[in-house]
This record gives sequence, C-alpha cells and structure tokens, in this order.
Amino acid sequence: MKRSEINSLIEETKEFLRMNHFHLPPFAFWTPEQWAVIGHEADEIRDNLLGWDITDFGLGEFYKYGLILFTLRNGNINNPKYKKPYGEKILIVEENQVTPLHFHWSKMEDIIVRNGGNLLMQLYDSDQNEEKLNTPVTVSIDGIQRTFKAGEIIRLQPGESITFTQGLYHNFWAEEGKGKVLAGEVSMVNDDAKDNRFYEPIGRFPKIEEDEVPIHFLAWEYPHCGI
Repeated sequence: MKRSEINSLIEETKEFLRMNHFHLPPFAFWTPEQWAVIGHEADEIRDNLLGWDITDFGLGEFYKYGLILFTLRNGNINNPKYKKPYGEKILIVEENQVTPLHFHWSKMEDIIVRNGGNLLMQLYDSDQNEEKLNTPVTVSIDGIQRTFKAGEIIRLQPGESITFTQGLYHNFWAEEGKGKVLAGEVSMVNDDAKDNRFYEPIGRFPKIEEDEVPIHFLAWEYPHCGI
C-alpha cells in the first residue's frame, strides 16, 4: 500500500466515525512530531500496539481484501507489566471487502455490528491438523446457541454480535448495497504477530511504499522512547 492511500483512509475513517458519533481517544490524533517528544508515560500504547491498523494482508488489493482497525485497549501476554486480560478494537469493513479466512490459537472474541450495513461471514470448525471441517458449526449469537452448515453465509445486522472461539475459522465482509460496517471487537488479549492462522498463507501487515509522510503512525511504527 502507498502511504498516501493509508493517509487518505485514515482521514476518511475519522470522518466516518464522526458521522457515527464514535469518538476516538486523543492519541489517535497524535502526529509523528508529537510522538517524537512523548516519553515513557505512553509506553502502554507503544508496547501493546494500540492505535491505527490498516492492512491489505500483503495482497495489494485493499478494497477486495483489506480491513481498517483501531485498537483501543489491549494487554500483553509477553510482558507481565501489563495486567489487562482483554482487548478492544473497532473495525471498518467496506462492501464486499473480505477479511480472509483465519482463526486464533489463543484469542476468543466477540464481533459486534455497531452501525452501518450488515456483516456477512462464513465459519468452519478445524481439526487437529488445522484443516477445515465440513461439519455443522454451533456458535453463540447474542447469547443464543445457533447451528449453521459449514461455510453457510451468516448475516448480522446492526446491534447483533457473535462469539468466535479458538480454532474457529472465520471470514467476513460488508453486504453489498447496505453500506460499510462499523464493527466492534471485544476479546482476550490480542497478539496479531503470533495468533493469526490464515487458511491460505498471506501476510497480516501491509508492505508500505513511502510516497509521502504519515499523518499518523500505524500501531507498529511508533518510535522508541529515548527520554
């Protein structure tokens, strides 16, 4: 992805969230110049990768395979300094923009459709060799156990939520013609570097072409604190 594209997406997302009355924390708007002088008081943001996360999964087709996320809070399983056993994100999903099929070894999460259009998804249980199973899948949707065929398209409307347990393959996208989706994620501690098992081998983070300076750092780009 080009940095100019990432900058533009961040600006569009800020406006989309404003229109949906969702307020980001102050650090969402810190500039690289501000980060250059921020001290250890912000280590929780740096160490736990809070903030902007925009990815095309290394595939170079953002509007076909991509996702915009903002991590609001997170613990850190690798650092006992941080006690939070939970994480929270917001996700912005475009129409027909697929987050590729994957599961998590450690993380259990709820995905909540907060506003916008409908969120579509497919689910598959996995076996001990991490292969997809063609057996029915039972999941909790707003506290109600429901069973679907493997790969059946499930539709969630605003206000609805679903629980993804460990080892449950899932993908999702916003339904065509209904508008993009503002979704929330509430989960156990999130570790995107080590806890994503994509069914097809792809990347989690984008390759960035620096054609202009960033307006805001992505969560893994913060400078180390030298203060």
